[in-house]
Formats: sequence, C-alpha cells, structure tokens
Amino acid sequence: MISCIILFIHTLELKHLCPSEMKFICLTLLIMCGITDSRSEQYEVVGPADTVFAVAGEDVILPCSVKPNISVVDMRVEWFRPDLKNALVYLYEDHDDRNAEQTESYRGRTKLNHQELQRGDASLKLSSVQVSDEGRYKCFIQSKSWYDDATVDVSVEAVGRPPVITVDGFDDSGGLHLQCESKGWNPEPVLEWLDSEGAILSSETTETHRNTEGFSVKHSITVHHSVGKIHCRVKLRNHKLETLIITSNKRFNPWRTSIILISAVVLLIVIAGMLMAAFIQKNRKHDQLLGEKSRIQGECDNLTDEIGRIQQGEFICLLFHYLFKVFAFFCICICICNAKLYVHT
Repeated sequence: MISCIILFIHTLELKHLCPSEMKFICLTLLIMCGITDSRSEQYEVVGPADTVFAVAGEDVILPCSVKPNISVVDMRVEWFRPDLKNALVYLYEDHDDRNAEQTESYRGRTKLNHQELQRGDASLKLSSVQVSDEGRYKCFIQSKSWYDDATVDVSVEAVGRPPVITVDGFDDSGGLHLQCESKGWNPEPVLEWLDSEGAILSSETTETHRNTEGFSVKHSITVHHSVGKIHCRVKLRNHKLETLIITSNKRFNPWRTSIILISAVVLLIVIAGMLMAAFIQKNRKHDQLLGEKSRIQGECDNLTDEIGRIQQGEFICLLFHYLFKVFAFFCICICICNAKLYVHT
C-alpha cells in the first residue's frame, strides 16, 4: 500500500502530461494497488492428505492450518460436518469461542488452541471419540477479504464387546442350534465359527446391524455331532475376541430332551398340587379355629351376663339384710325406751 502511495505522488509530479492522461495513469495505479493488496491477504487452508484414524474413547487431533503461516487470531474459524447438514462442531469468532449453537453431541468435547492461532494453526482437539464422530469435517477460515476451507475425513475404530454364545434349541434331526452375537464394533468385524482343531465352520445365517454404537453381528450354526469345543471368534484388524462352548460327547437326542422337559413339567404340576392342597387344608383349619373362637367368645359373654345377674341379686339380698338389722335396732331401742318409762311410772 505504501508503494502505491509513492507511485501516486510520483505521478502527480508529471505535470507535463495532459489531465486526461494523468487520470488514466492514476486509475490504473489504483487498480493495480487494489489487486496487489488483495493478493497479499490471500491464504490457503490446508488439511491432512490422508484419513485421520481415531480410537473410540480416546482423543484425536483434526489438523488444519493456513499457508503461509499467518496469524488467524482476527479471523473466523469454523468446524462443521457437511455430511450431517452442516452440523456445527466448533466456532471461533471475535477472539472467543461461540458455541451457543454447537451440536449437542460435541458439547464439552471440542477445543481450539488459541496460542497456536498466532502461527496459523487452527487444528481441533476432539475428546472421548465416539463412533458417531466418524465422517467428513470442514475447516473454514474467513478473514475480512478472503476465505478458504479444507476437508478432514475421520475414521473411528471401536472394539466391541466379547461374543456371546446362546443355545437356540434343536432341529428335527437332533442338531443343536447355536447363535453367536457381538455388539459395538466399528468398522464391521469378521465373525467366525471354529471347531476344537481350529478349522473354520460355515455359518448358516448371518445378520449385521448398525446404530450409533457401531456394528452388531450375529451368526448361527447347527451342530449335529460332538466336536468337543466350539469357538466363536470376532476380529477386527489387530483386535480379536473369542468365546467357546463345550458340547456333549453323545449325539443330541431331542426325544431324551422332550422326556426330561415333560418330566420336569409333571413334577412342577405335582408340587403345585401339593402346595395347593396344603393351602386349602390350612385355610380350612383356620376357618375351624375362627368358629371355635367365636363359640368360646359367645360362651364367655353369656357367663359374664350370668355373673352380672348373680352379683345384682346378691346386692339386693345384702341390702334387705342391712335394712332388717336397722329395723331390729330401732325396735330394740323403742322397747328399751318404753321399759324405762314404765319403771318411772
């Protein structure tokens, strides 16, 4: 810009040129200075050349910087997901974080190193990586007169839970149905059945589902003869989880199993009948005891009434007894008085 001003002043000193030529030269110089000035603010946003690999539960850095390495402190730095309708991952603007509209799943898990912004580094730290974090990210940096962005692809690797083997009954020929299932893997793992010698057994049915936690795989197999130990193995790259089940040495017999089940049902019915009979007998005895208690209570009430009547009769007799004594006393007193009067006369 300073060089443009100097050229402009130098042009004004060319007084020997006509005004029209002078105007043309000034306009040309101003346009050239504007182009030069805008090019001086141009930069390129650079991301990683390859996919960024992350492990579920750990932290990862998503690289992003500008070339040349100019400061981006005064610029707008925005991270978003173009594959999720431009969901906001992180926003830096006006020298501060502006994450009021940040996608809920990223809250508290993103961080930008403000000191590195001075050197043109706008890399994003993503903590506690989840399977749902896998996808495409955009690093967008905007100044007052220029903007550019870079793409960062993230692949998340997650080791799932150990496989679980379940027995799913028998078929008509006596074969034993086994199912093996494991959840929480990413990307999709490989599930294998193996016999006791390590030979791979063919799965009859396979199921694969994916949700926010990753892939869930389920394979089934039918065992017609004993092979000792049957292994279910799930592997993904360098990770491997395995579970085994030990089968019987004899051929599976559905009739024997049916007899056992029927016997168990009959035994349960007999036990239930005995418990019910005992319960009814107990209730019957309880009713008898209640009747006996009521009878005794009635007799007690009758006895109480009889005692009351007896006590009332005794009271009347006692009253008459005392009245008779009082009457006799008065009679004696009267006789004594009359006798004294007779003596005096």
